[in-house]
Amino acid sequence: MPTISMFYGIMVLMFFRDNLRHHVPHIHVRYQGDEASIAIDDGRILDGSVPQKQLKLVQAWILIHQEELMADWELAVNGEEPFRIAPLQ
Repeated sequence: MPTISMFYGIMVLMFFRDNLRHHVPHIHVRYQGDEASIAIDDGRILDGSVPQKQLKLVQAWILIHQEELMADWELAVNGEEPFRIAPLQ
């Protein structure tokens, strides 16, 4: 479960071979004990929850890095190490 980015106390993770449960490309985020799975294509929450402010930050980050996230998704579902992605600044 590699951490691919971290910003403002939010950890963004992508699990290896994680395409069976949600069936859509997604990331996992953790923030102060809260966890959520968030779709890469539109930023919707698939499972779990995070505070609204942090969700908006993650959604903005997803928009900026959507192509990189999709490339990382392909690596991760094939069991390969995804690349780190620049944090939101």
